[in-house]
Amino acid sequence: MRILVIEDDSEAAAHVSRGLREAGHVVDHALDGEVGLNMAGAGDYDAYVIDRMLPKLDGIQVLRELRQS
Repeated sequence: MRILVIEDDSEAAAHVSRGLREAGHVVDHALDGEVGLNMAGAGDYDAYVIDRMLPKLDGIQVLRELRQS
């Protein structure tokens, strides 16, 4: 499974990503909502792990944009 983690806390993202990789998943990481939304649009992801409070676009805005597209 290919998963996009959108998280501005690098340490938290590293822990989540490591756990997902150890479980056999391919993980990409974005540091803010705007970059995450761009990566989501350009990639073929099976799942997203999205922080609610992100710089540029918050997690709710990212989800709304993803659902509209």
